[in-house]
Amino acid sequence: MTVLTEGRHPGEFIVSEANRSRSRDNITIASGSGIVKAGTVLGLLRLGAASAAAVVGTGNPTISAVTVTSKAKTGVYRVEFTAATKFDVIDPDGFKIKSGSTGAAYSDDIGFTITAGGTPAVAGDYFLITVDAGAGTYVPAANTATDGSDIPAAINIYEVDATDAAMKVAAITRDAEVNGAELEFHSSVDDNTKKNAKKAALKDVGIICR
Repeated sequence: MTVLTEGRHPGEFIVSEANRSRSRDNITIASGSGIVKAGTVLGLLRLGAASAAAVVGTGNPTISAVTVTSKAKTGVYRVEFTAATKFDVIDPDGFKIKSGSTGAAYSDDIGFTITAGGTPAVAGDYFLITVDAGAGTYVPAANTATDGSDIPAAINIYEVDATDAAMKVAAITRDAEVNGAELEFHSSVDDNTKKNAKKAALKDVGIICR
């Protein structure tokens, strides 16, 4: 006897949603995402690349290995020296996030290493690091992404094949209850602890797992 297995139906995971489609948006899933099953927890490609301009001031230190983490904000970070080997980092909203030292890897919203040059830096010298905006498309929320897409932001209602091209799809993005047992996850979200963390994070956009 042939055994047939019934797959997920579009929107099967939805328990309740707001009136007049307020819970839904049409989103774009990024090309290269593969087959994305209905009910997959998605993250937004919020952050792009980070780049640093040459130092401004008296000294000639250099900066390298500039990276972003999911905590980063788009815009310009200011890395300002307070002494020859010490500096503060100011985020795009003007808040100091953490101090650092030359010769040691810095890691917070952004990451980098500053190497002292032949002419010492003085207080007031600075680097500017620009964090670009991401593509604004969605991908399955991986556990280790650093472009913001590790943070759950939506759940697609229909299955799409985004292997070779970006695909538009209706998604739940706010004000809804969903059946957590019927959600799909990126392959890196491979145990209950990680899955429960993604489910809990959906609360931040108003999606409650039941």
